[in-house]
Amino acid sequence: MRCTLCPLKCGADREIQAGRCGVKGLKVAKYYLHPFEEPPICHTNGAGAVFFCGCSLRCVFCQNYEVSRAQRGKEVTPEELAQIFRELEEAGADCIDLVTGDHVADRLAETLSLYKPNIPVVFNSGGYISMRAIELLEPYVDVWMPDCKFFSGELSKRYTGREDYFEVASAAIEHMAKKPVIWDGNRLMSGIMVRHLVLPGCTSDSLKVLDFLKGILPDDAPLSLMRQYTPMGEIEGFPELQRRVTVREYHRVLDYALSLGFSNLFTQGRESAEKKFIPHWDY
Repeated sequence: MRCTLCPLKCGADREIQAGRCGVKGLKVAKYYLHPFEEPPICHTNGAGAVFFCGCSLRCVFCQNYEVSRAQRGKEVTPEELAQIFRELEEAGADCIDLVTGDHVADRLAETLSLYKPNIPVVFNSGGYISMRAIELLEPYVDVWMPDCKFFSGELSKRYTGREDYFEVASAAIEHMAKKPVIWDGNRLMSGIMVRHLVLPGCTSDSLKVLDFLKGILPDDAPLSLMRQYTPMGEIEGFPELQRRVTVREYHRVLDYALSLGFSNLFTQGRESAEKKFIPHWDY
């Protein structure tokens, strides 16, 4: 069957060859209790994070480069992945955190039909996800956690090759934002948390992203403004990306978010832009 699951619709027969995402089936780079997600997701013991190999977006500045390019990882079956969910749940995970699984949404839906964890299932996405993938996952996902990376098609084309990033991501996020937000104390049990990574030299674009999000997110939905950009990946031809975000840049975006009335806001300090926070890949 020719794959049209992600917005690229490459048409690869993923039973026999990798698609443009870089993988055929389920390929896992790491799973563990991840302590560095936002507090509503990590909560007490950490998120039960499962990092999937491959990606349809492939940002040039990707901090998980080896994983997004599928240079490492282990193939698993839906049955084996369901067992990983059980293992993380038994280890005390506060949620199952599915990291960059947009391009394997069909296999994730199959896995979750075999075993739906008794803790929230969080879908952690780059935002470049098709409505078909969302529809497959919707019966099983408790918390949507998409990025909203770019507003400008020029920027997204330069850094990902996808000029239609905002068109795709905005439609996905508007749909995800309809899910009721449910809190259990400080723990997010249902709804949406959007992330936005502030990039060097791109604060004007960040303000436009915030304008969009203010218009569609529920008032009690959390927003994460990330400061963790670290120069790495394939940025040799991108001199503007070869530095970290300045204090002034980050605070320009943060101050604007506060002026718009975002109150449930999660921020990062300067120390977040360190390679020590990037996982060591097991496979």
